Amino acid sequence: MRASPKPGGNSDAPPAPTAKRGALIACNYEPATAATGRKRWRWDYWPLPEPGSRRWQPWYCGSRTDMELPTGCEPRCPGCAHRTLTATASEAQKTHWLRQALAPWADRLLPLRTVDPSARWNYRRKVCLSALWDESAGWRFGLWRRDELIPIPDCPVHAESVRAMVHWLMQVLPPQPDFPLAFFVQSGAQATLIVKTHRVPALDGLDETRLAELAANGLDGLWLHRHPAAGRRLFARNGWTLLWGQPRSRDALGLEYGPMAFQQQIPALYRQALDAAEAFLDPASGHQIADLYCGIGASLQRWTRRGARVIGVELGGEAVACAGQNAPDATTLRGKCADRLPQLREWTTSTASRLLYLNPPRTGLEPAVRDWAAREFRPERLAYLSCSAGTLSRDLAVLTTAGYLVEALIPYDFFPQTHHVETLALLRRSD
Repeated sequence: MRASPKPGGNSDAPPAPTAKRGALIACNYEPATAATGRKRWRWDYWPLPEPGSRRWQPWYCGSRTDMELPTGCEPRCPGCAHRTLTATASEAQKTHWLRQALAPWADRLLPLRTVDPSARWNYRRKVCLSALWDESAGWRFGLWRRDELIPIPDCPVHAESVRAMVHWLMQVLPPQPDFPLAFFVQSGAQATLIVKTHRVPALDGLDETRLAELAANGLDGLWLHRHPAAGRRLFARNGWTLLWGQPRSRDALGLEYGPMAFQQQIPALYRQALDAAEAFLDPASGHQIADLYCGIGASLQRWTRRGARVIGVELGGEAVACAGQNAPDATTLRGKCADRLPQLREWTTSTASRLLYLNPPRTGLEPAVRDWAAREFRPERLAYLSCSAGTLSRDLAVLTTAGYLVEALIPYDFFPQTHHVETLALLRRSD
């Protein structure tokens, strides 16, 4: 249970904690308000609220963290909830959250897979930043906090190539209303300017000399995307213009991708997750493996190289095209997984051993897909990489009721400095 707030006066030091069965504790600082006229300290005992709560600035283990934010880290930015926590504190909170959310299988939760401390910054090569024109400051790129855009041009979590690109855009882009820029999206070496207009705006500042500088920033392609309704949905099917460079790039795994591609932020950790899934599934000739939400085909490529018969399903058209290049020996279907169940049924044979790999979005498995997997396809083994412990718990409950055993839960810290954590669940059919 969380302890009640304990006023600490105006002292800069927190009050002494109350011992509580050796639980991890965190001291939180509440700034002065008009109502109280003073700042307050309070001790919170684990379990803390679900990671991601930004109401309190985090302090850890009996004193302030006193971790100076790196150069370029904007204190008001809402992006990284764990940036004032030590790596140990962040990992402890993520592990505790997983133990809560996945309580029925907590005894199978393995230690969190992490990166070296030096890799906890400068790692994000896929970003989406809002853009706002300011008459005095020019273009600003950042994240919204309530109704204010917080500029983060030098964010230390972003890779150097992203920071360089943001500064380049601040120098060369024409002002509004001539250029109605709404978002800047960078996916690895592909960057996109999303403008809220049907027409192609003038780009007088982007001459050949300036465009040639993009290669030095680590870019392969720069796109203009005309999308008048851009907002929660960033991309539309039409309105794409390649301003410079090549339409495709290759990632650290050698996979082809485009400007809309989803990419895991830390290739080394993602490779570990794929290694673990491959070792558990152990696909081979004579196996048939369905790979749902397959993206650009990183996992498809592995299964086909092992000689298995493979089918993948992915919603995004660009991702399906890239998957066809990255795993040409796999059958790839475009559409929602639930809408492709008839084709999956036709593809499935009764003789080959069945395996299943799942990598759904935060919403987890579609109900029809979950029922198909648990009661109809019924693979011998399945691996499920989840970015939401809550929906993973929901789906595991259905699968275990249908006769599957959770053999291991392997968490990965794909997003250091944030509250996000992903989990690979490995399940085996019990009959």
